[in-house]
Amino acid sequence: MDELKWLEVAINTSTDRLDELTGLLINAGMTGLAVEDETEFRQFLEQNRQYWDYVDEGLERRMQGVSRIKFYVTDDEDGKVQLNKYAALLGMEYTVTPLGDNDWAYSWQKYYKPMSVGQRLYIVPEWERDKPVPEGKVPFYLNPGLTFGTGSHASTQLCLDGVEKHTNAGDNVLDLGCGSGILSIAALVLGARRAVAVDIDPKAVGVAYENAALNGIGKDRYTVRAGDVLSDRALAEELAREQYDLVLANIVADVIIPLSAQAPALMKQDGWFICSGIIDTRAHEVEAALKRNGLVIRERVEQDGWVALMAQKEQ
Repeated sequence: MDELKWLEVAINTSTDRLDELTGLLINAGMTGLAVEDETEFRQFLEQNRQYWDYVDEGLERRMQGVSRIKFYVTDDEDGKVQLNKYAALLGMEYTVTPLGDNDWAYSWQKYYKPMSVGQRLYIVPEWERDKPVPEGKVPFYLNPGLTFGTGSHASTQLCLDGVEKHTNAGDNVLDLGCGSGILSIAALVLGARRAVAVDIDPKAVGVAYENAALNGIGKDRYTVRAGDVLSDRALAEELAREQYDLVLANIVADVIIPLSAQAPALMKQDGWFICSGIIDTRAHEVEAALKRNGLVIRERVEQDGWVALMAQKEQ
């Protein structure tokens, strides 16, 4: 059977016409729409700025001045009939880019290859799990298509180095702002007994559980919760009923600073607080907060303008 081909149709418009045009397309039967708009992008950044210190400059450039609707039709006679119908309805110019089905669904996979982190960890995209793992490496299977963190960012690599260095067999681990679960699952594949992970985004729960399952880790060893430990007192108190060997936070400075006040109550006496996601220009603020809250910084590591700190309780 011939491979199904697709056409990507892009319509450039203005922000104030996006709702009108998407409404027309939906009413005409088009269900798969993608909307790209600089105004919404800027609003999203502004409303969620507490969650990052840095936005990729390339992404900002790509979004500059953009107001665009995209949709897809099959590259055959049926698809062209559909396209002509939508084009007549909108009465606007558009561009068409041919896409193979493989390109549309899977071309992004070529950017993700197995990657060594630290001395032992070997992050493997799940579609490459049949390939051999280098001797002495511990495989960690991940589905990068699930977003939330793939291990490629410098701040994640710094945190993974700390996890590898300080994880011991039988440890209990707490991962705050877990995203894909990459840090806590890494600790489990390295020998930790149990891990609890928390994220403010409810979608992270399913993503983390799925990545754990790729590594043969079930809910008997791994618990993922949605919530905000800074604002949800009941959740914070529940987590503090147990003290952990490792408390992990790969977030941003504005979250780590208040979190450092809670961290000592969550840690065993000889436990570790490993935090990353700190842009280098703000590292001094985080260091001061850790010290103010009774934590001694044992190690400070940097990579590509990002800083990770590893701290323990004062003796």
